[in-house]
Amino acid sequence: MRSTRIAAAVAGAVILVGGLSACNNNDGGKASGGGSSSTGGSDAGGKQDPAQNPADALKAAQQATKAKKTAKIDASTTSTLLGKQMKQSTKGELDWSQGMRMNVENTMDVGGSSGRPSKPSKAIYAEDAVYMNLGAAMPGAGGKPWTKYPYSLLSKRLGGSGAMLQEALQNADPSQPIELLAASGSAKAVGKEDVNGVQATHYTGTITPDQLSGKLGKDLGDMIRKQFEKSGAKSEQLDVWIDSNNLLVKKREKLGGKQPSDSTALYTGYGTKADVAPPPASQTTTAPGA
Repeated sequence: MRSTRIAAAVAGAVILVGGLSACNNNDGGKASGGGSSSTGGSDAGGKQDPAQNPADALKAAQQATKAKKTAKIDASTTSTLLGKQMKQSTKGELDWSQGMRMNVENTMDVGGSSGRPSKPSKAIYAEDAVYMNLGAAMPGAGGKPWTKYPYSLLSKRLGGSGAMLQEALQNADPSQPIELLAASGSAKAVGKEDVNGVQATHYTGTITPDQLSGKLGKDLGDMIRKQFEKSGAKSEQLDVWIDSNNLLVKKREKLGGKQPSDSTALYTGYGTKADVAPPPASQTTTAPGA
């Protein structure tokens, strides 16, 4: 059961930080014009209606969101893990000032395992490892509540998922889905909607590897193509909601194929301090085999 929950947490985190968008921006943000005055609604100052120019609005939102470096997240994901449906909810803090790091609480229900959602577990995704606190110390851990799982160990145990997660966390941030939707050329403004009491513009589009070919750099394009091949999906539906400050407040990604997933994330508290430090060594044991 412990190994299933760890595998589910890792898989959920890959989706959480962007799924297909958990990749490096090889253009170094050149496509964006940082909080550009060309987006965010019409006014006498010359701002354009995002509905009239979704590509420019999304480019401005990408850079504005990326520049904030921290945020709070409240997310839910439904996906398939080892042939079973997994439902996971995640709440916590993100910090992408030095690669993506997270301090979150997960609750998950893996179909067929218990019939009930698991007790909440804590996870800290650091630069070199995931620290898990499942509510009970591992046997032989001397009562230490945290277990350190280096990404190299996760990669061995989970068939490469650990390596994928580490790459995702090194490069991804909430601006990545905005970048991919803009680059796809399929983005359309749906209209204004209320998200957590904030008025936001809803953009939707469909992403395929062919749409992004030659637009994001070879490494990024290759990774996206591999992720599509692994899932067996032909396309992904991507929706983002951008507020009047050009910040991402909601994201939804739907991927079909052999490993379907449906992920929704709400973002708040941009720019606030995030506590993403690993737990102290006195409270941590390293997983066997590391």
